[in-house]
Amino acid sequence: MRHDFYAYMDRMKYIKRWQLMRSEREENVMEHSYSVTLLSHALAVIHNEVFGGDADILKTVLYATYHETSEVMTGDLPTPIKYYNRSIHGAYKELEKSACEKIVATLPKDLQGAIAPFVLAEEDSVEYKLVKAADRLAAYIKCLEELRSGNGEFVKAKKSIEEDLRSRNMPEIEYFFEKFIPSFNLTLDDLEGF
Repeated sequence: MRHDFYAYMDRMKYIKRWQLMRSEREENVMEHSYSVTLLSHALAVIHNEVFGGDADILKTVLYATYHETSEVMTGDLPTPIKYYNRSIHGAYKELEKSACEKIVATLPKDLQGAIAPFVLAEEDSVEYKLVKAADRLAAYIKCLEELRSGNGEFVKAKKSIEEDLRSRNMPEIEYFFEKFIPSFNLTLDDLEGF
């Protein structure tokens, strides 16, 4: 019997993000997922090591790895549409859940129990909250990249995403902004100290 789960996941590289905006460099869902995974790990470590939390780091990283799974079926719905009103947002959440369930069903039965909990994350968990913050942080960093390339189209997005991040009142985000965000505006030569 054929099992399509990993072939579906591999298709993330074909799904473009930021479809409604002109980008200097296109970004796909697979590279975005990697970025969110890296940032989620960072936020979970900061949460635990700096602020004395007890986030499950493995769960956080796996939630992040699979956080865009539904998009291999739904595509990347632009944020302004996704959050246009409660009814659209609610319907889209149901669509995402249904897509995730369908994709999980393409795994062999003996693997589903080990993978499904990360594809269908516990949305009220601290780990999920960290991933959602990392998802926005990745979008913020994309804005910085576009602005560094002279693309003024991302000015408003940067401002609204930063406001959203700051409004979460998460010390992990503030720590990341203080310690790491300034480096994202440096060139490679600056990073290497040349």
